[in-house]
Amino acid sequence: MSAQPKLRYSLEEYLEIDRNSDERWEFWDGEIFNMSGVNENHAEIEVNLIAFLNPKLRTRGCRMFPANMRIKVPSLPPYRYGDTSALCGIPNFAKIGGVDVLTNPALIIEVLSESTESYDRGDKFSHYKSIHEFCEYLLIAQHRPYVTQFIKQADGDWLQKEFNDLLDVVKIISLECELPLVEIYQGINFEKPDNTLRTTLRPLE
Repeated sequence: MSAQPKLRYSLEEYLEIDRNSDERWEFWDGEIFNMSGVNENHAEIEVNLIAFLNPKLRTRGCRMFPANMRIKVPSLPPYRYGDTSALCGIPNFAKIGGVDVLTNPALIIEVLSESTESYDRGDKFSHYKSIHEFCEYLLIAQHRPYVTQFIKQADGDWLQKEFNDLLDVVKIISLECELPLVEIYQGINFEKPDNTLRTTLRPLE
């Protein structure tokens, strides 16, 4: 009898795969999705964010983390990968599957791709809200100057702001600093298509 494709993974199997891979994999209801392989614009925006913000934050006891930092999401275990995360104060970590996982990001940034935008705006954001310290979310488009900012209010609601001009400046409340759009999009070719493809891992038994 021929082997049948394995359509679902246990959490333990996922942790073993992710721990031993050079790529980033996310676990969702038994399936494993590859979150690596970003295109040129996506990578450039991530570099721009860290290059601009990190020097400003270091002097104030704040920390930024790159895309390979795992983030614990209580309502969607075991963890997720954000494109960038940050906080002011002391970062806290938990051990999950033998790896360090950040538990208290205040800010999470996602650079949008065609294949992940609905996930980043919808389910992923909803589950990020289960992180107690999480209070600010930035979604950054790569095909044009466009940033959506969500700020958690005292009553638990989220205030939404939008920025669509290179002259705009985003005031990042959680880090007490400003982020000009011109810095985010430095060197970006808006005519370059987004050909990023997220794949699902389905090996044979």
